[in-house]
Amino acid sequence: LVGKRFSGVKGELLLCEANMVLKYTQDDGSNRGTYGKLICTNFKISFLGEEPALEDDELEFYNKIIGENDITLQCVDQLYGVYDERKKPLNGQLRKYPETMIIYCKDLRVFHFCLRYTKEEEVKRIVSGIVHQTQTPKLFKRLFLFSYATAVPSKAEKKNQTVMFDSINDWRQELERTKGNLKFKAVSSNENYNLLYNKMNALWVIFTDENKRVLQIWCWSCHNGAALLKMSTLPKAQDDNALQTQKIFLEDMYKTLDNPPYEAMKVDVLSSSLPSLQEIQIAYTRFKQLFLIDNSTDFWDTDVKWFSLLESTNWLEIVRRCLRKAVEIIDLLEAENTNVLLIEENASDLCCVISCLVQVMMDAHCRTKLGFQSLIQKEWIMGGHAFLDRCNHLWQTDREEAPLFLLFLDCVWQLVQQYSLAFEFTETYLTVLSDSLYIPIFSTFFFNSPHQRDTTRYGGSLNTEGTKLSYLHVWDWSVQFGPEAQALLNNPLYAEKPKQVKSQKKPTQFKHQRQLSLPLTQTKPSPKRGFFKEETDQLIKNLLGKRISRLITSADELQNTSREFYESWHSKPADLHGILLPRLEGPEIKVWAQRYLRWIPEAQLPSGGTVATATKVWEVMEDVQGLQKQMDEKRNQSLSEEGAAAEAPFQRNPARLSALFPFAGLQRHSLKPVLPTSTWKDLEGEDLARRDDEYVDLGDV
Repeated sequence: LVGKRFSGVKGELLLCEANMVLKYTQDDGSNRGTYGKLICTNFKISFLGEEPALEDDELEFYNKIIGENDITLQCVDQLYGVYDERKKPLNGQLRKYPETMIIYCKDLRVFHFCLRYTKEEEVKRIVSGIVHQTQTPKLFKRLFLFSYATAVPSKAEKKNQTVMFDSINDWRQELERTKGNLKFKAVSSNENYNLLYNKMNALWVIFTDENKRVLQIWCWSCHNGAALLKMSTLPKAQDDNALQTQKIFLEDMYKTLDNPPYEAMKVDVLSSSLPSLQEIQIAYTRFKQLFLIDNSTDFWDTDVKWFSLLESTNWLEIVRRCLRKAVEIIDLLEAENTNVLLIEENASDLCCVISCLVQVMMDAHCRTKLGFQSLIQKEWIMGGHAFLDRCNHLWQTDREEAPLFLLFLDCVWQLVQQYSLAFEFTETYLTVLSDSLYIPIFSTFFFNSPHQRDTTRYGGSLNTEGTKLSYLHVWDWSVQFGPEAQALLNNPLYAEKPKQVKSQKKPTQFKHQRQLSLPLTQTKPSPKRGFFKEETDQLIKNLLGKRISRLITSADELQNTSREFYESWHSKPADLHGILLPRLEGPEIKVWAQRYLRWIPEAQLPSGGTVATATKVWEVMEDVQGLQKQMDEKRNQSLSEEGAAAEAPFQRNPARLSALFPFAGLQRHSLKPVLPTSTWKDLEGEDLARRDDEYVDLGDV
């Protein structure tokens, strides 16, 4: 079968395989597991074994593309081999092959494959093949995305309700929706990616420079007319003509924004107030090591020093700083009626994070599922975020790698867990969206810019002649999930905005949730050793968000004016369809448990968490829909299929579910060891098996 078409997704080729591979059970360290076949294709690494069958009343959150034992090549983070019980990184040319291969994934799964019982030739082939496919630099043209797009018949793209912002009409409608058209207008869709600027009393919505970098200006307009803008620093001029062009453009822009009928403008250079991309990458690298756990013993070894380890990563503090920056900008837009211009070197990294957070907090439309997806399309995809480099999909260099999009999703999760009723989507939606970063059949997160994407459609140019590649976008969730699984992406408790009726009085304001954990109190100075010992037995409670960040304090306080605005807002009941400001105090910024802890059995809380509440809500909804159906039948009015009672995606028995559902059901928990047998360690950062993916001619891309 090696080298032939593989019965997986279209375009997938089987490169190498190994039989009699033992996949260890991760949670107990007892060397127990399942025997099966380990294969590597040009799309994924997959283990084919006889897994224990699910019981009838258990629900599997099934992904149609990626199974429980599948790892896309882009999802592989680190490879290690075990030699005589010593763990060493696997890369380059191997002189000796390991007894066990450990794969650490970017979605924080950990796989242990024992090769002790596998034939030597098969061990060499599978190990060298996986190392070559996941640890050596790849050409852009050899991404599986193009193999898939070539194999899939070209057809008309499926109609999608998400606004893609790939046409001038999409921008004009967004300007109309936000009333931004009062001061801005979209004049050109910039199809040829030329440098465009306007000398009139209006700004272009999108334009790019000669290097095809996107220089998007208008982001969003507030109800009072103030606008959120962003731009990149202009490249260094190579000659006097270019310098003069830049000077005219900047003078024009500042003159337009800083004169009537426009309000005053505040310029915010994000590099001066937020961490650099390198600092963000370092923080996340440290942070993720806390969750890449080899076995139960290693997990419990982190128990005593969990809080100090968490604090030392600085990840939650970076999340807090981004949210605080968004609050400061909202104060300028809302309270001071001031235009805000965000400036960054390329305007497609931290600008995307902050501008999106501002819109999520201020615009209720962005808290709906379609609105949120359209926001990502507008700011991240059309805004030119370099997903290819930031996610290091080609393994060419880690200098450009930085988890900006994941940072944004983590910030949004903080808002979702503080104001769950205000969001139409769930944390499960955010989790599967983060997982989709590494599935190379979707074009959404695999290009550095719209220009790069468009030049690949017809073989490396914008010429529309020839065969057009058919790209999928991630927003068609039916490609990954069936109806029951998709139901878990929607929040059944979402409070839709009531329709205005003239006879009604003022709409009732919703009270926002208050802090569920204990209030902050002064604590005694902690001794150097053993401070957290008394909290050891309540680790799971801490992990799942009650007091996980008690020790982390803000490095910088809000500015005085923003602090007054922030405190004034929190002193009043919150309107779930108006502005939402996050609570920024120490214990309020928490670890996103579902994403980071979902694969660790010890962190699962049986029959607890939001799943218990959601189960009851779905049951009540089913009862109400059933009664409604009976009433309609009595009146000889049958419901349409759309109106029929939907089957609840949750199990009837919540005791069988974990707080990290749907990614973890009730699993067998290993006991905490009385005497730890190991200490916690930091993880450091032509043969068909070594063949590259099929070469797809994209011209001079």
